[in-house]
Amino acid sequence: IAMIKANQGQVTEAIALYQQSLELKEQIGDVQGKAATLHQMAGIYANQGQVTEAIALYQQSLELKESIGNVQGKAATLHEIARIKANQGQVTEAIALYQQSLELNEQIGDVQGKAATLHQMAIIYANQGQVTEAIALYQQSIDIEESIGNVQGKAATLHCIAMIKANQGQVTEAIALYQQSLELKEQIGDVQGKAATLHQM
Repeated sequence: IAMIKANQGQVTEAIALYQQSLELKEQIGDVQGKAATLHQMAGIYANQGQVTEAIALYQQSLELKESIGNVQGKAATLHEIARIKANQGQVTEAIALYQQSLELNEQIGDVQGKAATLHQMAIIYANQGQVTEAIALYQQSIDIEESIGNVQGKAATLHCIAMIKANQGQVTEAIALYQQSLELKEQIGDVQGKAATLHQM
């Protein structure tokens, strides 16, 4: 119910419900459930721009996930903290956290998680003007997305590379990449993504 309330923008109600859920999970010693709820609450605070609260909750979630050996959960939480740090312009910290998340994803063979993290790291490098590094990471992400048949992910990544090429004045390459992205988005009926790509072209 808390998730529904959060999605509807009813933040106070969502937090109150998560809090109740948290107390019940503590009562029965459900560590995994508690970690998941803290992660969700942190996401709400992050979306509200309450960064300190969000990081504190993610940190608690991280410690619980470590205590029960939930590697996938830990990778996901590190990924979220990294995203906050990146948004705050704390690039070095963000990259370090993404790197940790990446290693955990590799450790458990979470290919989709790895692709998502490489994509996020590439965005940071692109924003820093480190174009070669960004494209290399996007390329790795595309290779993974192709291998697991993630058409939406591949389309999004092609769109990002096209943006870099366009900014570099490599117009022909950019148009070709946007075209590829467009075809994939048409294939899966991603109307919003298609509109964004047409806009960029």
